[in-house]
Amino acid sequence: MTVQKILVVDDSKTELHYLSDLLSKKGYAVRTAENADEAMRRLGEDMPDVILMDVVMPGLNGFQLTRAITRDPRFSKVQVIMCTSKNQETDRVWGMRQGARDYIVKPVDADLLLAKIRAFD
Repeated sequence: MTVQKILVVDDSKTELHYLSDLLSKKGYAVRTAENADEAMRRLGEDMPDVILMDVVMPGLNGFQLTRAITRDPRFSKVQVIMCTSKNQETDRVWGMRQGARDYIVKPVDADLLLAKIRAFD
C-alpha cells in the first residue's frame, strides 16, 4: 500500500494546520476533522490510507474512536497512528491495544512522523 491520503483528527486548529501543511508539502492529500463525528463523516466520504489521531477531544476521545475504526471491517485497510500529548507508557500501550499501529508524542518531530508514515508503504 502506498500512502497517499491522510486524515488528521485533532481538536486543535493550530495542530491541524501544522500537520496539514507538513504533510501536504510532502505530497500527501490531507483532510482534517476536529472531532469523532466529523472524522466518521470524512471516512465515509473518502477513505484515507492513514489517520493521525489525537487522544484528548470533546465527545469520543481518540482511544474510543480508534477502537471503533479498527474494529469496523469497512476500515480494515486504514492505519491509525496516535498523535498525542499523552506521553506515558500506559497511554501508548492502551492506544496500541485499541488498534493503533503506531504512537507518536507531541510536539511532533516531523522526520519521525514522516518515517512512521513511510513505514506503511
